[in-house]
Amino acid sequence: MGDGGWRMGGAQGGRLAARWWKWALSAPQEQSPVSDTTGRNAGWRQPDDLWFLAGTYGGRVVRRCSIPAGRPLFFPVLNTQRRAVPFVTKPWALTVARASAALNSTPLTVSEYSSKTFQALGVPRVAWGLWCGLTPLPPGQFVLEIDAATANGFRIDTTYHLTVTQPGK
Repeated sequence: MGDGGWRMGGAQGGRLAARWWKWALSAPQEQSPVSDTTGRNAGWRQPDDLWFLAGTYGGRVVRRCSIPAGRPLFFPVLNTQRRAVPFVTKPWALTVARASAALNSTPLTVSEYSSKTFQALGVPRVAWGLWCGLTPLPPGQFVLEIDAATANGFRIDTTYHLTVTQPGK
């Protein structure tokens, strides 16, 4: 675990991907951590057992946010979701040209996970993605860089400036 990666199996990763999408889709647009370009909405309705970092809708985004020490992190490098309809319940997987994440310039393990069907906004959905999980970070400053692109030119270039704080600070 030299890279701080949180090793998880495919079933656990798929369940976390579904939880992440429920979290991301439940935010009203004006509070959406995904559409947020500064990090001000990063803490929106975070679960108690881990901390989700938002993906983006593409392009370059730089976010600054504080996160509590003691919680593992889970976030997408590149991901999709779609409605699950009868006879079409496979997730929509992208053709990836590149996908990487690094914490303080140290490469992280990126894993592919697909979810089982889950409900979000009253609609059955399935998700696919390339994800990273990190064990809880100690208090301090961290830079998380995410870089990904699809074969058709969609690009993700996200930098998180994370301040990990002791609970209650």
